[in-house]
Parts: sequence; structure tokens; C-alpha cells
Amino acid sequence: MQAGSGGETKSAGGLTVYLGVVAAEIFKGPESYWVEPPMHGGSPNGPHEHHIVVAIYDTASNTRITDATVTAKVSGLGLSGPEKTLEPMKTGDVTTYGAFFNLTDDLYTIRVTVRRSGAQPVVLDFNFDHRGP
Repeated sequence: MQAGSGGETKSAGGLTVYLGVVAAEIFKGPESYWVEPPMHGGSPNGPHEHHIVVAIYDTASNTRITDATVTAKVSGLGLSGPEKTLEPMKTGDVTTYGAFFNLTDDLYTIRVTVRRSGAQPVVLDFNFDHRGP
């Protein structure tokens, strides 16, 4: 997935996961429509801050998963990076999971792990190309 692309979709373990990455700046400024309290403790100020968001569905029924514990580990090329729990975010009746990460120019593997009660963890690896032009 290239920076600025619409996202990527992968399926495993009976789940379909949609991944998106957007610059954190989208959540700032007087025109921001995001409700208080600020998402994930507020939008960070660094120049390389990005928001990673996932939507998770049961593949067979296409039902959105709202009861998962979700983590993302973001690793640059040849490096081991930070792992964070993605917080559930509810907009109306829609639940997604997200967190802010610092992403400098690099090739990344974003490992999303979905844990649900009574089920084995599902691990999906996404590639994200965040190199400059």
C-alpha cells in the first residue's frame, strides 16, 4: 500500500480486515469535526504522526466485529517497531479501531493482531510504503 492510498484489505482466520493510514493533521485545526474527548488522548504534534485505523468483519456473514482486542506493531524495513493497542472508536453504530504512530519515510510492515474471546488470535501483515517521492 502506498502512502495516500485508500487502504488495503486482507482476510485470515474467518476475519476480513480493512487497514487505513492517514496523516494525524486531519484531526487538527478549527475545522476538525472530531468530538471531545480527543481521540486516543489527542492528536500528536510531530511531523511524522499518522493514524492507523482498522475495520474488522466476520468474513462469512460480513458482520462488523465490535468485541475484539486489536493491536498493531509497526516495523520499518529490517527493524522491530512499537506495538500499540488500537482503541475502539465508535461513530454512530460503526466501530473501528485505531491509534497514532510516528512514521518517517520507510517501508513498513504493519502487523495487526485480532483477539476475541474463545478464538485463536488472528494475525495479518500489511505492507505500507511511506517513502518520499
